[in-house]
Amino acid sequence: MKIQLILISLFLTVSLSAQQRDSRVREYLPPVRIVWQQESGLIRGADHLLLPGNGQSDLANRTICKMTSTDKQHPAILLDFGKELQGGLQIVTGMPASHEPVAIRVRFGESVSEAMCEIDGVNGATNDHAMRDFTIRLPWLGVMEVGNSGFRFVRIDLLDDSAELHLKEVRAISTFRDIPYKGSFRCNDERLNKIWQTGAYTVHLNMQEYLWDGIKRDRLVWVGDLHPEVMTVNTVFGYNEVVPKSLDLIRDITPLPEWMNGISSYSIWWLLIHRDWYYYHGDLVYLKEQKPYMTALLRHLISKVDADGVEKLDGNRFLDWPSNANPMAINAGLQALMVQAMKAGNELCTVLGENALASECQAMMEKMVKAASKVTKPLLKSGVAPDAPGSKQAASLLTLAGLMKPEEANRKYLSVNGAKGFSTFYGYYMLRAMAAAGDYRGAIDVIRQYWGAMIDLGATTFWEDFNMEWLPDASRIDELVPAGKKDIHGDYGAYCYKGFRHSLCHGWASGPTSWLSEYVLGVQVVEPGCRTVRITPHLGDLEWVEGTFPTPYGIITIRHEIGVDGQVKSRIDAPAEVKIIQ
Repeated sequence: MKIQLILISLFLTVSLSAQQRDSRVREYLPPVRIVWQQESGLIRGADHLLLPGNGQSDLANRTICKMTSTDKQHPAILLDFGKELQGGLQIVTGMPASHEPVAIRVRFGESVSEAMCEIDGVNGATNDHAMRDFTIRLPWLGVMEVGNSGFRFVRIDLLDDSAELHLKEVRAISTFRDIPYKGSFRCNDERLNKIWQTGAYTVHLNMQEYLWDGIKRDRLVWVGDLHPEVMTVNTVFGYNEVVPKSLDLIRDITPLPEWMNGISSYSIWWLLIHRDWYYYHGDLVYLKEQKPYMTALLRHLISKVDADGVEKLDGNRFLDWPSNANPMAINAGLQALMVQAMKAGNELCTVLGENALASECQAMMEKMVKAASKVTKPLLKSGVAPDAPGSKQAASLLTLAGLMKPEEANRKYLSVNGAKGFSTFYGYYMLRAMAAAGDYRGAIDVIRQYWGAMIDLGATTFWEDFNMEWLPDASRIDELVPAGKKDIHGDYGAYCYKGFRHSLCHGWASGPTSWLSEYVLGVQVVEPGCRTVRITPHLGDLEWVEGTFPTPYGIITIRHEIGVDGQVKSRIDAPAEVKIIQ
């Protein structure tokens, strides 16, 4: 008996330790409109699919969409769920005369054209990362749940010949973390309000089991891409376990001297994320857990600097995709990132009591700054440029690292051609560099033009990439492409995101959300854990702005407005534990 009890205890211990509970919720959403029908004469009661539904088959069979095929005609329907979602599809069937299962084809799309396309090896459409095009058989009088992707549109084709399909409900299953939006932003420009909210929603969708890069494609922890996302999490949601969970995952699967995701700069971004995460949340216990890996990583980074103070990072040398064709920009950007890494290393090692390594990081930072400022022949002789060689991305990083004067960077690169010549990823750093130059009005205008253009095209989340040159004759993503128009989704894209492979929900594109809160609402964290917060608004051409900002001690509520004297008048309500500097 004693042995049996021990075995039972061991079994229960193992079973409980193997359990994982999902912190997400499921919401069921009916489609908001029917975009298109094929063989519409063979479809009756399609409008019933727009009803709320309850997920239950029944014998009444009253609110049914009936699709009937012949041996030559096969009806199909395209549904719009109104906004980008992460999840799948619930299909509730009725009771046609035949009890045989019925074959259908399901196609998910982030755009209308993606849901209508074929996977042909040419247009970029794939089933990589998540199945978005597949066939299934539906039961008679039953419920079936399928799919796990990012989508807004779903096309359903009846495949069987001479068959009848009864659809009582076709509902999207939206899976997400049910968390409050603690941060907020409102101003007298509704375009900016919508952009802020769209960036927040984009990241919210990517907060799944881990913090993903995209919900259709790249459902992965790309740690460099996470930095803009983490800044949005800090701004909108405050602390959330998805961030440390993701940072720990990439740490644990990347033993040194390997680079995270195979990219040297991404290991640097891991370090910079930890610096920012600590400043916003002040979690010293969590920071101490990173000490062994963090200190070893810093020593590894230091080993990749030559005697002259020039970085010699190996692995994949990468900033963002549009920079790939400009090795001089990559060299300049990596030198700037290394300077930032050494600065962060000094700060974090000081907090962790690693004073010797902190001093080593400080000395290396100073050495690298001097190396960058002395270089006159970039690339060939030294491998680093003190100037940004035709790159807004490099100019932004050089500015933020203190290697280029912000005003010079803005005049020569950042403000040139307005909202052209950068990526959704590095757009965040460009905006920050423009703020460093005092060009808040210019940055706000770029946000309106660039991110606003995606919304004008029907976007409800921000995209993996976008280029203003795509706009002429471009169709919206929520309509069939009209004759004479370009397919904004299928006809554009480059590198790993050509055509329909292009993700239309990518968290790295959320930069305006955190930027507007940090620079227009004016909230900047000065001491770890938000113990001290500086609030310095820059309204540009706005008349007023208001919002909230989450801290570990509660919410800061803020309103700024331009008075009759032209000066900004502010009202700030903060938790007692938070010191406000104005």
